[in-house]
Amino acid sequence: MRMMTNGIGWFEIATDDPATAERFYGGLFGWTFANDEGEVRPYRIVSTPAEASIRGGLFATGGQVPNYAVFLVVVADVEETCRRAEASGGKVLVPPRQADGGLVFAHLLDPAGNHFGVYAPGVVELSTSES
Repeated sequence: MRMMTNGIGWFEIATDDPATAERFYGGLFGWTFANDEGEVRPYRIVSTPAEASIRGGLFATGGQVPNYAVFLVVVADVEETCRRAEASGGKVLVPPRQADGGLVFAHLLDPAGNHFGVYAPGVVELSTSES
């Protein structure tokens, strides 16, 4: 499988009421939800019935962060993408973080304030420099 750099590779829905979100999206679009056994925190994998559609995740926030629904773009280097976004008038909302398995992600705002995310799969470690 080829990496889809700069393409939308994932979506994530974060909610303080995951059961309602699952009923809503499942009933409306036929999406199904399954536990992500590899995650320490509760995370559900979302599959759509559309062939070749991107998959996503449902994150139970526990009320610790605001609810959101975002698309995530696959990038070669999350830290560099954050630097370039800020230089172009965007803002880093959640700085680069490493998840289990080496995946690195960040959440950003575009110049109009729209929330989106970026990630790089399988990156071994973050640098210690601040952005």
